[in-house]
Amino acid sequence: MYVRRRIVVAGGFVAIVAVLAVLIGGGLSSRGASPGRAATGPKAGKTANTGAAADTAGPRHLVTAMAAWELPRPLSRAVAVAAGAGTVDVLGGLSETGDTTTARILRVDTAAGASEQVGTLPVPVHDAAGASLNGRAVVFGGGAATLTASVQAYPAGAGAGAPGTPTTPATPTTPATPTTPATAAPPGSEASVAGQLPAPRADLASAVTPAGVVYLAGGYDGSALSPAVLRTTDGTHFEVVGNLPVPVRYPAMAAADGKVWVIGGDTSAGSTDNDTTAIQAIDTASGTVTVAGRLPTALAHAAAAVLGGNVYLFGGRHDNRTLDTVYELDPASGAVTEVATLPVPVSDTAAAAAGPTVYLLGGEGQLGRPTRSVEVAALVPDRATPVLSAGGAGGATGIPGTVNVPFSGDLLIADRGNDRLLLVNADKQLLWSFPGPTAPAPAEGFYFPDDAFFVKHGTAIITNQEDQDTILELAYPSGQVLASYGHPKVPGSSPGYLSQPDDAYLLRDGSVSVADAGNCRILFLHPDFTYASQIGGSGCYHDPPTSLAYPNGDTPLADGNVLVSEVNGSYVDEVTPAGQPVWSVKLPIAYPSDPQQLGPDLYLVADYSKPGGLYEFTREGRIVWSYTVSSGEGMLDHPSLAERLPGGFLCVNDDYRHRVVIIDPATGRIVWQEGDTGLAGTAPGLLNTPDGFDLLAPDKTTPTHPFTG
Repeated sequence: MYVRRRIVVAGGFVAIVAVLAVLIGGGLSSRGASPGRAATGPKAGKTANTGAAADTAGPRHLVTAMAAWELPRPLSRAVAVAAGAGTVDVLGGLSETGDTTTARILRVDTAAGASEQVGTLPVPVHDAAGASLNGRAVVFGGGAATLTASVQAYPAGAGAGAPGTPTTPATPTTPATPTTPATAAPPGSEASVAGQLPAPRADLASAVTPAGVVYLAGGYDGSALSPAVLRTTDGTHFEVVGNLPVPVRYPAMAAADGKVWVIGGDTSAGSTDNDTTAIQAIDTASGTVTVAGRLPTALAHAAAAVLGGNVYLFGGRHDNRTLDTVYELDPASGAVTEVATLPVPVSDTAAAAAGPTVYLLGGEGQLGRPTRSVEVAALVPDRATPVLSAGGAGGATGIPGTVNVPFSGDLLIADRGNDRLLLVNADKQLLWSFPGPTAPAPAEGFYFPDDAFFVKHGTAIITNQEDQDTILELAYPSGQVLASYGHPKVPGSSPGYLSQPDDAYLLRDGSVSVADAGNCRILFLHPDFTYASQIGGSGCYHDPPTSLAYPNGDTPLADGNVLVSEVNGSYVDEVTPAGQPVWSVKLPIAYPSDPQQLGPDLYLVADYSKPGGLYEFTREGRIVWSYTVSSGEGMLDHPSLAERLPGGFLCVNDDYRHRVVIIDPATGRIVWQEGDTGLAGTAPGLLNTPDGFDLLAPDKTTPTHPFTG
């Protein structure tokens, strides 16, 4: 919140759940647009996937979720290969801070969420390609201090290998070039160098056809892009099929419908990114390589997988943004549609399909550092779509292995730095904006919305414009001004004036409360938005009811009292409407912001600092739980508001990292995010210093502030 920069602080699913559990094998919970509601805006138009393959279950759609488990340590740019029923081998990659190339081979049990190191690569690599080939996990090329041509193999375990893998190699159309003879690793042995690529190559991708042929494309040889498309059936003999019309590094790659698809990528051989929209297709029968289509957005560093006969593209990077988009490519028509979003943006993730579920293991966020997170995606029948239900981790929906849908309903975001309000759902579809084409701004403008809350059963919104010194009540969705208080950009303390208003609430009796921070008071207005009374205002020091030390929160409680946060001195108080203190506590944090009551003697407050934190505390000031992360994607930079959603998740404004995040307090993990970490903007999916939010439930209630009007 802007004023905080300027103040120096002194001192139930239905029965269909069973169907989903069978289809997904315990791997996923559902998410998507609100049923029966057409989305508008930049993320509209997501459609159900009917699939290319025959499916007696009928039309299907893609659902995504965060796994309830994580990798044992941060990892990105690794290779993931299905290693048998419910297991995935993850080989190499960048670990920890992203500066160290690892040789570790992890075997992940996707059902249990457990992993163990089962081997070591002879040559540590990242940015390699990988495939399951003849019962082995095979790693092609990659790099560390230098690039390598090594082909490394590890026994992939029982049941590994692509479907239909032939017992004899496929006959190539031109003579294959033999390289170093293969040394097949017997079951139970360590990884070995099984062969050599024709030349060193990193930043490449791979795909395996149903016939068990591995195609390699894209990459970099240390000085130039590598346009040659290779194929192999044994990992030791490589045939040059042709050249990519658009040479790239960091493409995504998958095989479907008789073609191998090379999607996006970076066309630069240097340090400057130059992403492409090109979708290139390799015809496996003729060997021809063509540009077969275009992506809606240029991107690189994405992952691809095949589900239901269609190709899905997950995340990636575009113009220095880490993406959360999921695209579907119909291999029959070449059409590309955005069909879903990931819970958290990711690039350079290792993707592998284990049964009907795709696992995205690790990867990098906006900061370019490896992560431990695992995201999953799967197709489910349209008729089995569950009612969205918020809940905790570990399959609270009845589907083990994933974090539940973080919320149901619509999330209102006060996008302060962009002077707008946004409404999104759990699938991050933009449903409404103000000002907007159907909801124009008032004549005096709309500047610096600090907080916004739904009122009157979702038919109106009350919002305070902190640096415009005004409060507005807006009709929803028309945006018509129903009532106002204050003079735009004219601060004052006399009746009709405000100075840096914060947290305006419409109370049950129709009156309004607001933390009038610049005047060091809590102000109450009559239902007609005229001055009624105040708490404090005689000074800016801690002595309620006479004076308050720069209050920035005034949360209404069930008994009609108000929960106040005082910035200077780090006090939180419960006061009566007349201002008499019920209790007061000085918290051991730098900057208490917008406290909320969780239980009879349990409260939640954000510490508006860098790094910021979240704290649950008692009236005596005892901290009983905290979220404090000092660096990386999980760090909060001046969080201004934290509230507990139905089911237990915590929704948080992470103001100066330009995002709204939802945190699972049981694990301390971010399980949903809108906005890119540390990147401000107005483009679809971006925010700029979001400073307020509110949840409107499907029944038009406001569960995070139930004691308001």
